[in-house]
Amino acid sequence: MPLAEAWRSGASGWTTSRRQSFANDLTRPQLIAVTDNVNQAKGDQDPSTWQPPLSSYRCTYSKMWITVKYNWGLSLQSSEKSALQSMLNTCSS
Repeated sequence: MPLAEAWRSGASGWTTSRRQSFANDLTRPQLIAVTDNVNQAKGDQDPSTWQPPLSSYRCTYSKMWITVKYNWGLSLQSSEKSALQSMLNTCSS
């Protein structure tokens, strides 16, 4: 979860302490080590404009994105929600 995306989704109204807690939260999956190329391609985009290049990882990615948004009380845009639903549809039962 890019910090800019969190900001656009509600973190702008948080206290400095809460924003610092979010940025340093290692208990939820918002900090993922990726290659430099993937990180640059993703930037601060949400799932409506960027999805993992490895299609088999999209199910995992969408679940992690939803977990972070839910646990931190961040909002979802309708385009983001649609993209996440599409990625969730790739999950095996």
